[in-house]
Amino acid sequence: MDELIHIPRSGILNREILLSHTDTLLETVPDYRELLMEYSGAMRTIRTKLEILDSEFSLKCRHNPIISIQTRLKSQSSIMAKMARLGIPVNRKSIEENLNDIAGLRVVCPYLDDIYMIADALIQQEDIELIQKKDYIDTPKPNGYRSLHLIVRVPVGLSDGRKRVKAEIQIRTIAMDFWGSLEHQIKYKKDSGDTGNIVERLKACADIIAFTDKEMQAIRMEMDKQAK
Repeated sequence: MDELIHIPRSGILNREILLSHTDTLLETVPDYRELLMEYSGAMRTIRTKLEILDSEFSLKCRHNPIISIQTRLKSQSSIMAKMARLGIPVNRKSIEENLNDIAGLRVVCPYLDDIYMIADALIQQEDIELIQKKDYIDTPKPNGYRSLHLIVRVPVGLSDGRKRVKAEIQIRTIAMDFWGSLEHQIKYKKDSGDTGNIVERLKACADIIAFTDKEMQAIRMEMDKQAK
């Protein structure tokens, strides 16, 4: 029978409970390593596509629209914690159907229009299936977070055929990535006193960064016009 891990109504998973179940995936899902190999294949497939697009657009736009690409596989403990929050059974089918972010890519671009140019070019490819698109640039989160999120499914070539595997892609500017990285660090500091004040200041910083992104793009576009 599939094992369910329960958490308190507060939504906080006790650290001891989580650690005691850290190996459950390996015990309950015998082919867990094979599963991660497939997700790793999906990341490599998408990364290659992005690198090719970057090379193509660098010729057309006279600048590289991608500065960096980072990839990561969700850890066992993070997978277990998320499954616990969702209250879903620990098995391969459940993982594949309910978790969209085991394979994750973060793409950093210099300008706002690069984000949409890269995203549109990627999802228009015939072997890319767009499952979900969340535009946190057009509609930021309440804390000021901005980024374009894509959930896609891509084919991964295996010995017994091709399998379509899901991955999450976050595309953002340098400024958004800077803010997101620092906000992530600050969010997990437990000894902060006036959290309300900190939240307001972080939101203000996000708004300033958003204005800067728009200004930098406007400057680049003006420079491009003068160069013609």
